[in-house]
Amino acid sequence: MIRIEDIVEKVGRNHPQADLDLLRRAYFFSAREHKGQMRASGEPYLVHPLEVANILADMRLDEISVSTGLLHDVVEDTLVDLETIRKYFGDEVTLLVDGLTKISQISNVSHEEQQAENVRKMLLAMVNDVRVVLVKLADRLHNMRTLQHLKPEKRKRIAQETMDIYAPIAHRLGMGKLRGELEDLAFQHLHPEDYRELTVQLETRRPVNEAFLKEITASIEEQMHESDVPYVRIEGRIKRLYSIWKKLQIQKIDLNQVYDLVAARVITPNEVRYCYAALGVIHNNWRPVPGRIKDWIATPRDNLYQSLHTSVIGPKAQPFEVQIRTEEMHHIAEEGVAAHWKYKDDKRGTRDDDKALQALRSLVEWTQEVKDSRDFLDSLKLDLYPKDVYAFTPMGKVIQLPRGATPVDFAFAIHSEVGNTCTGARINNRMAPLRSQIQNGDVVEILTTSNSHPSRDWLNFVVTSRAKNRVRHWVSEQQRAESIEIGRKLFEKEAARFQLPTKKLLNGSDDTFKRIAGEYGYGRVDDLLAAIGYGKLVPRNVIAKYLPPAKFEELDAQKESKLRSGMRAVKRLIRLGEDAIVVRGVDDLMVVRARCCNPLRGEEIVGYITRGKGVAVHSTRCKNVTQLMINPERIVEVEWAGKSDDAAYAVKLLAITENRTGMIAGITGAISDMKTGIRDARASVAPDERGRIEVTVEVFDVKHLDKVINSIKSVPGVLDVERLQGAA
Repeated sequence: MIRIEDIVEKVGRNHPQADLDLLRRAYFFSAREHKGQMRASGEPYLVHPLEVANILADMRLDEISVSTGLLHDVVEDTLVDLETIRKYFGDEVTLLVDGLTKISQISNVSHEEQQAENVRKMLLAMVNDVRVVLVKLADRLHNMRTLQHLKPEKRKRIAQETMDIYAPIAHRLGMGKLRGELEDLAFQHLHPEDYRELTVQLETRRPVNEAFLKEITASIEEQMHESDVPYVRIEGRIKRLYSIWKKLQIQKIDLNQVYDLVAARVITPNEVRYCYAALGVIHNNWRPVPGRIKDWIATPRDNLYQSLHTSVIGPKAQPFEVQIRTEEMHHIAEEGVAAHWKYKDDKRGTRDDDKALQALRSLVEWTQEVKDSRDFLDSLKLDLYPKDVYAFTPMGKVIQLPRGATPVDFAFAIHSEVGNTCTGARINNRMAPLRSQIQNGDVVEILTTSNSHPSRDWLNFVVTSRAKNRVRHWVSEQQRAESIEIGRKLFEKEAARFQLPTKKLLNGSDDTFKRIAGEYGYGRVDDLLAAIGYGKLVPRNVIAKYLPPAKFEELDAQKESKLRSGMRAVKRLIRLGEDAIVVRGVDDLMVVRARCCNPLRGEEIVGYITRGKGVAVHSTRCKNVTQLMINPERIVEVEWAGKSDDAAYAVKLLAITENRTGMIAGITGAISDMKTGIRDARASVAPDERGRIEVTVEVFDVKHLDKVINSIKSVPGVLDVERLQGAA
C-alpha cells in the first residue's frame, strides 16, 4: 500500500509553497472514518483513497486536489456530513468533496438515474472548478485497475460506462495517457476474448517490435546528430491495445497492415522550428507514406494537442510512425488540462484566460437546462460527439441518430418493419408530428398500425440514409406493383382486339415476348408491363413488334372503330384546344395543367405521368417538382405547341400595400391599363397593419403576366406583388 509520506513528498516537490499539513490531516481523517470498511478485493477501504490521491499527485495537482482525493468518499460511505468537512478542511475542499459525492440517498430509482445524477453533479461542479473532474477521473482509473474483483455483470456495466463517458471526457481534456489506460482497462472487460487474442499476438511480436524500435530510435539519434538538429530525447512506443483493436474493427484489416503499430517519438527543445527541422531529417532518410503526414502543430486539436505525425517505410519495408513535438507539447499531450495547472496571483486554480478551460466550460453550459436525469447521459454524449443525437425508447434503449433526425428516422433505426408501419409518435409522453426534430435525451415512442405504409411525404423531412432508402424502396415497389397491374390490364385490352392469347404472352412461356422486352431494354416481362403502366410505352406499339407487319395492319384496320377515333379526337381537342401542350415523341396522350402551379405559356415546364389522368404539366418552379423527381421514370418532356392560341389563363396575384384608401382602385386601374381582364378582387388588413389585396387576372402568357405585375408595382403605396400558387 502506498504511504501517505510518499504522496506528501510528491506534492511538496511540485508545489513548494503547499500546505502539506492539510494532506496529513486529510489522511488521518479518512483513515479514522473508513476504519473497518473493506473493498471487494479484501483490502482495507483506505487503500482506494490513498491510490486516488497518489494518481492526483502524479498529475502534479495541488494539495487541495490531493486532499479531496483522500476525502472523496467519506460523505457517501460514512456518517460524516459536509459541515464536518467544512469545519476541518475549509470551504474549498468542501466544495470539491460535495461535487464528487454520489447521490446515494436517492432510493427506488434505477441505476441509470443514479449514474446520470452522479455525472451531472461532476460536470456542473466542473464549470466552477476543473479539479472536480480530475479527481473523478483519478477515482475511476483506480476503480478500473481493480475491476477484476467485482461480479462479471457489474464489471461489464462499469467498463461500458467508462468507455462511453469517462474515456471520452479524458480525451476532451487532452489527457492522452489517462484516456489510453481507461480504454485498455475497459476493453479488457468488454471484449475479453478479443483482448486475450490481441495480447497474445502482440506478445509474440514483442521481441521483434522492441528490437525494431531500438534500431530506429538509435538511427534517428544518429541522424539528428549529423544534421545538428537538437533534441531532448528519442522514445519508442507500441500502440495501445484498444487503439489497435478499434483500427482493426473499423478498417477491416489485420495486424500487419497497421502502419502506426510501433512509433518513435522525437521530443525537441521548446522551439517549434526544431520540430519541422526534425521532420525534414526523417523524410530525408526514409520514404514517407503518402497521405499519412499530419500537422497538429499548425492546427491544434480542440483539446490543444500539438504534434507532427508522419508514417515512413523503414528497414526491410516495415512501416512505422514518427511523432515530433516539443517538450511542452509532449507534457500537454500526456497530461492535458492537468498540465495547465498553475498559480496566478497566489490564487489556487487555473487561469481565467486558459483556452483549455474555456472549452471545458462550454462543454457543460447546456447541462443547466437538463431536468430529467435519465436524459442526461446521452446529452453528455452529444457534446463529446457533436454530430450525433441520442434518444431513448420507452424501454430505455439508446438510439443514436444524426442531428435533425425525426421520429420516422427513429422508427427505422429500431427496425424496418417499425418504420414501415409507423403512424405517429409520442415524444416525452406527448403526441408529436412525425416531422418533429428529436432532441437529446428525448424518450420516443413509435405508434404503429399493421396495415399502415410509408408515405412519400416522409422524404421531405427524414435525414438518415436508412430511412430514405426504405421509404424510397417502399414507394418504388408500390408504384411498380400498381404500374404492372395497370400495364397488364391495358395490354390485355389491346391484345384482345388483335385476337392474341394474352395468358400465353404474359406468363413467360412465349420467348418472343421476352425478346420484345429485351429490345425495349427490359430484362423481364413485368418490367415491360410496368413501362406500359407508367405510360412510357403504348400497348399497340408492343403488339406491332409481336405480329408480322402485314398481319398487324390487317387486324388494325378491321378493329379500328369510330369510338376509338372519337376518343382520339377528344384527346387532341383537349390537348391542343385548351392547353396547347404536347408530349415529345408520344401521340394520343391526354395532357392537363397541374392545379398546384397553373403553368403559363412561355414558362419552363415538365410533364409527370399520372394514373388515369394523363400527363400533368408542372412549371419547373413548382414546389412539388422536387418531390416528383424521386420517380424519374414517370417524367416526360413536354413543350408548348405551335404559336399562341390566344387563350386566357387565370392567375391569382397578391399585392402587399400600405393601409390607406384608394389602393384597390389604383391596382384595378393599373390592370385595366394593360388591357387585362379581372375575374375577382378581394382586400383585407393583416395584423401588421398592411393591406393584402388578392386579385385574379386573365393573361395570355408569362410575358403578359410580367407586364401586369410591373404595372401594379408602379401604383403608389404598393410594397410588393407576388404570384400565388394554385389554380385561380
